[in-house]
Amino acid sequence: MEWQQTIADYGASWQETDPEKRLVLLTKCFAENGRYVDPTAEVHSRTNLCDHIGKVLKNSGGRIELTSNPSNHHDVVHFTWHMIGPDGVIVVSGHDFVRLDGDGKISYLAGFFGDPAPLT
Repeated sequence: MEWQQTIADYGASWQETDPEKRLVLLTKCFAENGRYVDPTAEVHSRTNLCDHIGKVLKNSGGRIELTSNPSNHHDVVHFTWHMIGPDGVIVVSGHDFVRLDGDGKISYLAGFFGDPAPLT
């Protein structure tokens, strides 16, 4: 699978409210025993990530959209995203850094909220 499609499927999973359809998307792009971390969560396995995404979407009432073309080198991919609340306002934005496994699926994803603070 092309890495661009992997990231597109991953992004689509964050917009899918139906858990069965979301799991189908994650099966295409996220390794069965992959690991997801962000400042508020650490999730192990594709099925647990599916549940986590469902909770985030339900609790926020919003959606998450990719906001950049992904860039890559070797087995690492970087892209940006934002969460839009039910009122259409951007709630948070961030950066994700992904490591792909030999099958082109996400084996590790580290998400960061916002931009790093500038040097002072």
